Amino acid sequence: MTTSDAVTAAGSAASAAWCDRCGEAVAVGSHDGCAAARVLEPPRFCAHCRRRMKVQVLPVGWAAVCVEHGEIRG
Repeated sequence: MTTSDAVTAAGSAASAAWCDRCGEAVAVGSHDGCAAARVLEPPRFCAHCRRRMKVQVLPVGWAAVCVEHGEIRG
């Protein structure tokens, strides 16, 4: 996945079907707590396929990898 693909994937997360923090459907319930927590935490679930991602927290940010959709950095 290229850098532009990662930016596109991160930008399309808002229109995704799954919450990238709790893994539940975005359309069900309020995810205000998840949005507040995501300011400080990396995503834990892929917003496109709901799979648990491998997350690595680095001193300068984080990297999350979905086996299906690739890597997202923040």
